Amino acid sequence: MSEADIGLIGLAVMGQNLVLNMNDHGYTVAVYNRTTSKVDDFLAGPAAGTRVIGTHSIEELIHKLKRPRRVMLMVKAGEPVDDFINLCVPYLQPGDIIIDGGNSLFTDTNRRCRTLKDKGILYIGAGISGGEEGARHGPSIMPGGDPEAWPYVKDIFQSISAKVEGEPCCDWVGDQGAGHYVKMVHNGIEYGDMQLISESYTLLKNALEMSPKELHQTYAEWNKGDLDSYLIEITAKIFDVYEENGTLLLDKVLDVAGQKGTGKWTVINALDLGMPLTLIAEAVFARCLSALKDERIAASFLLKGPDKKFEGDHQAFTHAVRQALYASKIISYAQGFMLMQQAAQEYDWRLNYGGIALMWRGGCIIRSQFLGKIKEAFTHNPTLKSLLLDEYFLTELQERQKGWRQVVSKAAELGIPIPCFSTALSFYDGYRSAQLPANLLQAQRDFFGAHTYERTDQPRGKFFHTNWTGTGGNVSSGSYNA
Repeated sequence: MSEADIGLIGLAVMGQNLVLNMNDHGYTVAVYNRTTSKVDDFLAGPAAGTRVIGTHSIEELIHKLKRPRRVMLMVKAGEPVDDFINLCVPYLQPGDIIIDGGNSLFTDTNRRCRTLKDKGILYIGAGISGGEEGARHGPSIMPGGDPEAWPYVKDIFQSISAKVEGEPCCDWVGDQGAGHYVKMVHNGIEYGDMQLISESYTLLKNALEMSPKELHQTYAEWNKGDLDSYLIEITAKIFDVYEENGTLLLDKVLDVAGQKGTGKWTVINALDLGMPLTLIAEAVFARCLSALKDERIAASFLLKGPDKKFEGDHQAFTHAVRQALYASKIISYAQGFMLMQQAAQEYDWRLNYGGIALMWRGGCIIRSQFLGKIKEAFTHNPTLKSLLLDEYFLTELQERQKGWRQVVSKAAELGIPIPCFSTALSFYDGYRSAQLPANLLQAQRDFFGAHTYERTDQPRGKFFHTNWTGTGGNVSSGSYNA
């Protein structure tokens, strides 16, 4: 009997909470898990007393679904997604829909969209952010794929998503892998946000020797203003969690950061598209450096630097750190949106950048007051080339520049590593420079490799080669690619 509105495969934490969220909003969900005992445990536990229907095979799951059948996969990205697609397809009919709600690489989603389209199956790749809490009470959902499928999942997704001022943090993103691409960039920005906050922490702790109580109070206060965000909120809370013996729990957490790959994917794609995603790249590399724990311990005895103690006005420096954090955050998001704009051009997507900012305002890990300003910027100018050119952000950077520069220079003097603060400032100075030293770089390339160059006194697109030594030939290797 066909009675379920949607089926979900994969009853890990995210899957279970999405099912309960859908149930709360009046949808009947059929569930399946490869380890079928998990289905029984779920029905006897968290899903007890709900309309959730348990099944013990793919065939049984799909048999329970209303047409067009909607099957949502909440499984590990990569090969497991393909495995479950192959298991589902024999029981599906043209017009049925498969939804991948995991963190799949967007190129895999592109491929799956094309392959399933040939079979008459519609495919959606939906980025979902918010973790366990978001999945249960309202995540940010970024769906893309076959647009014919959207009307059949829109009501479900928008009803279970987070709401900001009554608007759902979910809307159609674009064709094929666009939804998973936007989620990938979201995760890259998340890497940047977390690293920036961590760098502000290391400055306050090591330079100013703030106590846990002072750190808690500082971040709690920051969360009331322009830095109001989920990540600042939880940071303040982390500084107020102690073990039974009175030790701050954070001090017992090993300084080795893990990663699941989405930040790396973002940086690799930026390199493929030739976009300077410097801050997120540094955030990824900072995690890689943290993993070299044993080497860092050994090096700490051999490689000496300056005393980390700050001498000066602590209150003024704390304010400067706050200014640097906000300014660097602007750079991070500006780079992320520049990357999405380039991707839209490269992959022929029609992305709504203001809409993306709205989708991120609630439910997701990077949710913040700040995103409302991005929405306003793109509403005012949908063709805005960079957030740095928007009047609000331009003014904010100008007003915070003094404190930002003070923090970066003082950190260098004290030997405190702040790679994201530093690269953010370097990007800002590079982006505002009408002249960069790339002319020398290109002259070097032409000198040793005859790679040619353009001239300032000639139209763009004309290339020249010079026999710099007088002994080389006049044959060039052709024009260069930026």
